[in-house]
Formats: sequence, structure tokens, C-alpha cells
Amino acid sequence: MTTPPPEVPLAQPADAGMSSRALPHRPTISNPAARGRTPADPGRGRFARQPALGLAGLLLVVPVAVLIAVGAGGPEPSALVLGPLVTFALPAVAMIAFWWEDWPGSSLRPGWSGLLDTGLVIIAAILLAMLGQIVVGHLDVRGIFDPAPGHFTTYPATLPLAGTAFVAILQLTLVCEGWPLRRLGRFPAGVAALVVSWVVALALYAAVVDVDAAPGSGLTAHSGPLPGAEVGAILAVIGAWQVLFFVVWRGWPFAEWRRRWQRIVAGNIVVIGGGLLTYAVVHDLAGVPSAVITAGAGSVIAAGLVIGMLFEGWIRSQIGSFLIVVLLAAALYMVLTVCADSLSWTKATPQDWVGHVALNSIGTSVVLYVGIGRRWPFSMPDEARSPA
Repeated sequence: MTTPPPEVPLAQPADAGMSSRALPHRPTISNPAARGRTPADPGRGRFARQPALGLAGLLLVVPVAVLIAVGAGGPEPSALVLGPLVTFALPAVAMIAFWWEDWPGSSLRPGWSGLLDTGLVIIAAILLAMLGQIVVGHLDVRGIFDPAPGHFTTYPATLPLAGTAFVAILQLTLVCEGWPLRRLGRFPAGVAALVVSWVVALALYAAVVDVDAAPGSGLTAHSGPLPGAEVGAILAVIGAWQVLFFVVWRGWPFAEWRRRWQRIVAGNIVVIGGGLLTYAVVHDLAGVPSAVITAGAGSVIAAGLVIGMLFEGWIRSQIGSFLIVVLLAAALYMVLTVCADSLSWTKATPQDWVGHVALNSIGTSVVLYVGIGRRWPFSMPDEARSPA
């Protein structure tokens, strides 16, 4: 394997007046011409400060991850309440980080920027969770925050819908390079990407997910080839392929190809085809349960985001980064599983919580800190607001 071009921030922040400007022709993350450094030049600014910068970031990432993991009254309530909410928030996180490029928070001082955008993400999460309830059953706002019997909760019925929307916006943003929406201004392009991801999610839910609605469950029954748990596992595996190729490896090897249609077609075939094939081998041939696959793939995603974003620019070879991601994912999965198995569970399962911690707690915390918070306060303002 060759050494990949040096990494750059996953998105460059936009000034307040940039909301209507067109986005670059290609995402910065997978555009070699925009990276500004060569393998012989180890970098400057934040990248020259790795791994110290990544280790410092753990001081903020870990507390937020713990809050999401257990902050709703314990591990199980957090999985039941925060799990769906954070999953619904992820498409909005991707929109602000990758399309709006931190706007409107970028118009504020560092620190306040991340708080404003995080507030917008929370509002979007609640609204999208309400929409998810309407799609799968009926609206029950209290049920979004209270998993007690008597309410129509978002767990687990809405998770396939929320997960599909997130995987779809990542596929559109990273694998498809945002084409053709990047021709629009940042704000309309981001909104359009969010809408497209939800159209895909609604179509997939209607065509694929099988819902067996028990009496009194509040669900709307309809037939499909796969139960929601299997759809969720497939999405998690596809997400792991997305993160490996387009976050850890920065679009390698497709990013070096000159023709856009070749990059997009090949990337989609590899990511979607690889994800489906991986699931078929692990689930159908090896007989691994869907919940275990989701938790394992979630651990890979969390490890990939930690290495590809938090420690961005530290490990430069594909082989080295791949091995580190695999080892970190295995360690995360084993530690979280041991913790989960020592607890008592009623509605959720230990593997459900492992998947929640990996995907939602760790993954979201890293993206919020790096992609929206811009590493504040450990990255200097000029490092956070200018290309590397």
C-alpha cells in the first residue's frame, strides 16, 4: 500500500457571509489538490502537534461520551432515550459539519460557535424524532423522553429510519462527493442533502423493513423482506466501510482518480457492496446475531472516527491506520461488553448498549468536538479557521 496524502480538517469553517456561496468542487477531505502538503512535509499547526492534540481532546470528548452513555438515568434509560435521539441528530450534525462547514456558529467567537451549532443539532434531533414517530406509528412527544409503559417510545422502532438517514447523508456527502448538490450555496445544499437523505430513508423503510405490530404497540404494521434489527446491522456495517475509506483513508484510492464519475461509481460499489458482502458472510454464513454485528461495526466506526478525526494527521499509512483502527475497535468492544454484561437489563440488551456507546456516545462526541467545535480550546483560532 502507498502512503496517502496528508490529512486535512474534515471541513473548513465558513464565515457568516459564506452561507450562500457555492461549495468547493470536491469535498476537502478527499481532494488531494486542496490538502496543501506533501508526504515529505509532515505539516504544521495542529497536525504537527499530534498525538498531543488528540490526547488533549479526550479531556472534552470523554465526558460528553459518558454523558450520552449513562446520562439519562443509567445505561439502559440512556440507550432507550438518548440512543434514538442522538441517531436522529446525526444527519443534522453531518449537514452542519460537512455542508454548512460550521455555519452559523462560525460567525461567533471560538467556543460559542460549537454551543450554537450543538443547540441547533438538539432542536433538529427532537423534530426529526417526532417525524420518525409519525412514520412508524403515531406522535407521542412524551414518549421520546420517557420510555415508561403507556407511551409510544422511539426505541427500537424508529432506529432503522434514523440510521438510514445518517448512512444516506454520509454516502451522499463523502462517497458521492455531494454531487450535484454542491453547485448550490452552502445553506441550500446542506438542507437539500438532509432532505434527500430522509427521502432515501423513508423509501428504504417502506420497501425493506418488516414491521410486525403487536396489539397496543402503537406501530403501523407493514411487510418487508428484513426485520428492523437486520436492517440496522447492515447499515452499521456499511457505515464502517464509509468511515474506513472516507474518514480514515481520506477517500483512498478513489480520491486520486481524475474522473468524477469513476470515483463516485467505484466508491459506491466498494462501500455498499463491501458492506452487504460483509454482513452476508458474518450473519448468514458465520451465524453472528444482528445485535452483535451492530455493536461490532459500531466499535469500528468509533475507532475510525477517533483515529481519522481526533488524531487526524498522526498515522499516515493505510496499513498502519487500518491496524490501529482494528485493535482499538476490538478493545472498545471487549471493554464495553464486559461492562454491559455486568449490568441488569429489561427492555434493551447488553449489545444494544454497546452499540449505543460506540456509535452514539463516542462517535458523536468526536464529530461534535472536531467537526463542529473545531477542537476548541486546544486548537488555535487560526488553525481552526484556515486550511492546513
